[in-house]
Amino acid sequence: LPCGGGGGIFPAAAACPKQAPESVRCVAGAMWRLRCKAKNGTHILLGLSSQSRVQELEGQIAALTGIAAGGQRILAGFPPKCLDLSNGETVLGDLPIQSGDTLIVEEDKTKSKISSSAVTEHGADTSFGEVLPELTRTVVPADNSCLFTSVYYVVEGGVLDPTRAPEMRNLIAETVASDPEFYCEAFLEKTNQEYCEWIKRDDTWGGAIEISILSKFYQCEICVVDTQTVRIDRFGEDAAYPKRVLLIYDGIHYDPLQRNLPDPDSPPLTIFSSNDDVVLAQALELAEEARKKRQFTDVNRFILRCMVCQKGLRGQAEAREHAKNTGHTNFGEV
Repeated sequence: LPCGGGGGIFPAAAACPKQAPESVRCVAGAMWRLRCKAKNGTHILLGLSSQSRVQELEGQIAALTGIAAGGQRILAGFPPKCLDLSNGETVLGDLPIQSGDTLIVEEDKTKSKISSSAVTEHGADTSFGEVLPELTRTVVPADNSCLFTSVYYVVEGGVLDPTRAPEMRNLIAETVASDPEFYCEAFLEKTNQEYCEWIKRDDTWGGAIEISILSKFYQCEICVVDTQTVRIDRFGEDAAYPKRVLLIYDGIHYDPLQRNLPDPDSPPLTIFSSNDDVVLAQALELAEEARKKRQFTDVNRFILRCMVCQKGLRGQAEAREHAKNTGHTNFGEV
């Protein structure tokens, strides 16, 4: 595959009789989706729900805009009206806002400002007025192993070494082989032995199953932001790991995400606190920008050609069925 490494052709399969771990399932769907507009741009607020408190909303906005919680004026609705922020314990469900709304954030200089503890509480180690380093992607080779290269890059603090992919594939195969009851044929869409042989080949792609295994091995939450759906799938969230890393996925290809520090001699920041919701919001902004530029591949509609028999195929479902019937797994995007 010319852009290999995505999980689109062979994603996580149907559920095994033994329930799949939470890390294999998308856990981001219950969150509210809110935007806030401020002088420094439009931001996405992440991890909030109808049961979140006003102080949590203020903390995220403070980290993204640099406006201290005590100095925020938040407007919503049409015409825009000020929200009552006087009680930090008020839940968002009791305010006249709902998921999908855009909040207008202004600085009210007549209000006293609180300390920067609200920012650090949400994982951003910076003071008000400072601008967080932007989140950027590092492009890794499109060689069918971009998932493994990307994971290695982020867990090792910015080390780009595609030669590590084979040992990561072997690690996954050993993990699967060690638990044939859980990693059964219904879960893998092939027998345990067939899967172990398949994943060790350098022309196969990784996806949800492989990410969940790597999350457990590296003892960190792996967050994958999708540029087509602008959502984040969080693997290992239920394990309460203290750190997280981020990847961006366009339907076929994975790349690692990082913050570049002002000091050019400092390595990029690729490992974040699992409490850092601000970095998740930055990842969603990056995905939204890519979506607007249509920097994604619709895996249900893109055109493929089997490089073995030259048959034309549409989308991952046809490619999966063709591979199952023929054993051909070398596809090229048309």
